[in-house]
Amino acid sequence: MKIFLALVSLVVTFHNANSAKILGVFSMPSRSHHRLGSSLMKGLAEQGHDVTIITPYIEKDLPKKGSYRQIALTGFEEAHEVRRKEMKMFEMEDQNIFLLLPFFLNLLHEMTEVALNHTNVQNLLNSGEKFDAVIVEQFMNEAHKGFATHFDAPLILLSTIGANIWVNMLVANPAPTAYVPDALLSYSSQMTFWQRLTNTAFQVYSHVLYHWFAFPGQAKLYSRYFPTSPPFYDTLYNASIVLLNSHPSLSQAVPYVPNMIDIGGFHVQTTKKLPHDLQKFLDESKEGVIYFSMGSNLRSSELPAEKRDAFLNAFAKLKLKILWKWEEDVLPGQPKNVKLGKWLPQQEILAHPNVKLFITHGGLLSTTETIYHGVPVLVIPVAADQKLNSHRIVNEGFGLALGYKEISENALTQKINELLNNPRYTNNAKQRSKLFHDRLVGPMETAVYWVEHVIRHGGAPHLKVAGVDLPWYKYMLVDVGLFILTTLVFSLFVFCKITKSIFSLCSKPKVQKLKRS
Repeated sequence: MKIFLALVSLVVTFHNANSAKILGVFSMPSRSHHRLGSSLMKGLAEQGHDVTIITPYIEKDLPKKGSYRQIALTGFEEAHEVRRKEMKMFEMEDQNIFLLLPFFLNLLHEMTEVALNHTNVQNLLNSGEKFDAVIVEQFMNEAHKGFATHFDAPLILLSTIGANIWVNMLVANPAPTAYVPDALLSYSSQMTFWQRLTNTAFQVYSHVLYHWFAFPGQAKLYSRYFPTSPPFYDTLYNASIVLLNSHPSLSQAVPYVPNMIDIGGFHVQTTKKLPHDLQKFLDESKEGVIYFSMGSNLRSSELPAEKRDAFLNAFAKLKLKILWKWEEDVLPGQPKNVKLGKWLPQQEILAHPNVKLFITHGGLLSTTETIYHGVPVLVIPVAADQKLNSHRIVNEGFGLALGYKEISENALTQKINELLNNPRYTNNAKQRSKLFHDRLVGPMETAVYWVEHVIRHGGAPHLKVAGVDLPWYKYMLVDVGLFILTTLVFSLFVFCKITKSIFSLCSKPKVQKLKRS
């Protein structure tokens, strides 16, 4: 009997060590954000873990291994579509980022609360369940970190846009403004003096907004929905690790503290087959194909007529076929060489050898996928990090950029012909793809390892740097700077006093001598 119990205990211990209950909180009503969150959670489920994901999007294609439970944020997708149309995405290019940031912070605050107040989320919070780890998307939804404290589990963050100010300030990661541009600014790492000045000013401005406006608002939500949890600011800076949707082949090399882990490209999977009509179209296009998609938030069907006609006229002059993600049933003036699709399997399309060029908005996922497959790009950036990504693409030599305002038939024709006829863009894209793939292990394997590492080692406190626990004035050495400044001022004052006294003593005999004469 004792032997049997020992064996049972051993089996239970082995199962607990290899199968964990993991909660993923991915409430952003954006298809691209969902793809990253669901890809990570599916990867964990494939390794045998018991996974639960909070998401606005319910999927039918579930992992064959492990357990994958979806908690639906019903109504989120519909509300997002209404908000997206109201925002008029193509008009955001001219928006002043200093004015736009408070608007976004307010919007994200609202979305954070709506998720916490959702009936399905409340049912989970009151279920009495236990989790071994909680993974939260880091997107200025700080109150969601309360899920980790509520379930008494280590907190893991996933940054869908790589390292940025939202992440850096939570793990005390340095980001020198001299060469690390903010993700919302359209600067490269080689900034001019005025760009460095603007970058620094925007960083200071952002910190003020976050600490005086965003964080206090999130703290109120945290206290309201997690009333028995530790203080908000203790939880805010308590992330075990941050998984970054980044890699040196995708973006510039920047400093990382030990608990920041690159997993860029972890969502890329090309094992699915193309639909028959697309497979036939691509196979038969021996002259080559240009794939055109503006992503999930920007819709090419919402382009103004003059911009749409510029694409149509430029495409009609090409011998190549065009595969265009067009969200409506009809495209007025559609040329014979253009095939439309409301939804297109981007990864599988880019993997096809006949695809010669990708015209994109320059979102991080599209940039990652084109680098993965080594396809040159024409970037038409509009908002968010797209301009930053376009600068990197141009600097690395595997694509060209065209501003939204600059779209015209002639400009498109010139850029497309340059990309198709100059082999250096394709060669650079292939070289960039080699850099992407040259890793010790794949990005998904890296992500799974580090999540399991955190679970195995009780939150992995050994990875955190001491800077997380320092108040801002110590971290920025404000007290040291003030001491040095005070010392210098005092020393200068004493020096001036002594010099004045010596001068006075030296001048007295001369004055007396003059009086005698």
